[in-house]
Amino acid sequence: MRTRSCCLLLCVICAVTLSAQPRLTFDYPAIARRLVQQLALKPGERVLSIAHPGTFEELQPWIRYEVMRAGGIDLGVVEVLREPVPDAFESAVLIKGAREARAHYKAMFRDVDAAIMMPGANTSHPAYLAMQDWLKDDLTEHRGRRTIHFHWLEAGSAYPIAGQPLPSRAQMDGAYQHALLHTDYQALAAVERRFADALRAGEIHITSPLGTDLRFRVGDRPANLQDGDASAARAAQGKVLVDHEIELPAGVVRVAPLEETVDGVLAFPPSQWDGRPVEGLKLRFARGRVVEITASSGRDAVDAEMRRAGDAGRMFREIGVGFNPLLSVPDREPWIPYYGYGAGVVRLSLGDNTELGGNVTGGYVRWNFFTDLTVTVGGTAWVRNGKM
Repeated sequence: MRTRSCCLLLCVICAVTLSAQPRLTFDYPAIARRLVQQLALKPGERVLSIAHPGTFEELQPWIRYEVMRAGGIDLGVVEVLREPVPDAFESAVLIKGAREARAHYKAMFRDVDAAIMMPGANTSHPAYLAMQDWLKDDLTEHRGRRTIHFHWLEAGSAYPIAGQPLPSRAQMDGAYQHALLHTDYQALAAVERRFADALRAGEIHITSPLGTDLRFRVGDRPANLQDGDASAARAAQGKVLVDHEIELPAGVVRVAPLEETVDGVLAFPPSQWDGRPVEGLKLRFARGRVVEITASSGRDAVDAEMRRAGDAGRMFREIGVGFNPLLSVPDREPWIPYYGYGAGVVRLSLGDNTELGGNVTGGYVRWNFFTDLTVTVGGTAWVRNGKM
């Protein structure tokens, strides 16, 4: 009897402890309102969602309702093929089917004004690509087609700090929901515009304690402002593909510098290349191209990845500077939220930059995130040691 009583007591204690642990409750109505609010729908605009089966299904009715409430026309949800696919599926059949479906999806989406790309839908899916085809057409048509990228669950949305684990999925979701609902979008847009204006006027100089010393100019290259504005009016002014693809939560300025102006050294914290660890890596650039690679260990892994990538693997792609204070790297248990959109995070990428209006082709893209850089533009420091 004593043993049974002890077990019962332990069960009660465990139940109380578990119930006391904080759990994220998604505020689906508020999320849907914010997504549709950022679209700034005009009466009669046609909206659909592209979604992965079983992912954020509880949100879909709220999005559809908010579209109708805002005066838009709800076109429902197009689902991509559920993944992972069964082992019995032949890849050749899937490839052929996706290629043929893309053209038909494009015809279906002819009159779509806006789409919400839900978690799990990406450029491997023909429906997603078909909508993107219309966005590319809109660079010349200026009709204001646009998509909202709502990519919370993507594997690459969060990045670890060297030596630190990523937080739980619930912690990430909580951070993203808070940023989506509580960002001061007007203030975010204002500071991003000021930074974009500064970029066009001066030389960018980037340094770090590890030895980064990199300089370049952007000239008249378009700066992509991810400030959450997903209106038709804003999209109609878009100059590059990503101007029509609005990320929520928001918070980054991205630009492909003039490749021939990129010169200097980029020093990395512990990183991974070709699936292998690399320590003490430094890349030296001349006219936008990697001309020297040094590392205390793992240099052969860097060489292997760049060889496999082709010419694009050695080319500077873009700079992205995060401005959203609600997505900043936490002081305790640090991690890099949502693609480096947090204030003070800097993304210096390699590879194809055509979606940003650059001249590097080849398809390969590698994102590199830094949390300790100082970014000076025309003599003014915008980021100092990873802080705004």
